[in-house]
Amino acid sequence: MTFRQKHLLGIEPLHPTEITTLLDLADSYADQNRRGIQHKDVLAGLTQINMFFENSTRTQASFELAGKRLGADVMNMGMQASSIKKGETLIDTALTLNAMHPDLLVVRHPHSGAVDLLAQKVNCAVLNAGDGRHEHPTQALLDALTIRRAKGRLHRLSIAICGDIAHSRVARSNIMLLGKMENRIRLIGPPTLMPSGIGAFGVEVFEDMAEGLKDVDVVMMLRLQKERMDGGFIPSEREYFHRYGLDAAKLRHAKPDAIVMHPGPMNRGVEIDGNIADDINRSVIQEQVEMGVAVRMAAMEVLAQNLRSARGPQGVMA
Repeated sequence: MTFRQKHLLGIEPLHPTEITTLLDLADSYADQNRRGIQHKDVLAGLTQINMFFENSTRTQASFELAGKRLGADVMNMGMQASSIKKGETLIDTALTLNAMHPDLLVVRHPHSGAVDLLAQKVNCAVLNAGDGRHEHPTQALLDALTIRRAKGRLHRLSIAICGDIAHSRVARSNIMLLGKMENRIRLIGPPTLMPSGIGAFGVEVFEDMAEGLKDVDVVMMLRLQKERMDGGFIPSEREYFHRYGLDAAKLRHAKPDAIVMHPGPMNRGVEIDGNIADDINRSVIQEQVEMGVAVRMAAMEVLAQNLRSARGPQGVMA
């Protein structure tokens, strides 16, 4: 397998062959998970610490489940009541973690770059579970796997990403990953939710849903990230749904076999109509959740292999 990274901090450093390596391994894990096959030997003897400075349901649960399925000793640190809240710096937290000798560190943090800073200070493999507006690499990977399984390929597809682009680390990671895999990417949303300079990413930008969704293969809706907004980005949720919420009428502009995605949690009636979200013929939202466990299993396996190689037979870093 081709994967040379010490950490998984973002999509940006990954080569297309490394993305394919992760997706191929995750694909096999997805099938084996459905058959109830266990792999307790893969991470046996390794310790995984999950540090979530932001609340999470899907990501934290799937990282925990992925680690346990591979046989790791998994510990969730309650960061809401941690020493960070009492004034401890991130650097001091890293020193404390080093004293615990973890092997895999999964981190979600509200500030962009915080996970990268931790990775520079700890003696283990670090996985970015989302940092500010920067990146969410495993979400982009699970989205890619979902698309590949549904469409049979992950290249030369027309993919629309719709909604709150400006505040979305999911959008940023997906734009990079899907671009590396030679897809045509369309961004749809109001100008207030479109980051400046987005044209430099090699994407097409649309304000109108009908125009932007025309003949696309994949429709990826995004959550309105109100917790990251400090002003009036939209007139009202009702108006937003009227113009940018996905319903049957807007979806008709996409290809008849276009799939519908959403990273969750969904605001039904704001970003997406409930009937569309639950349509088993179009929606792959539940498959995204399922693929999340498989992708995180694959990521931790390849990083653990690289970590063991770096440490050598004596278990000490070279």
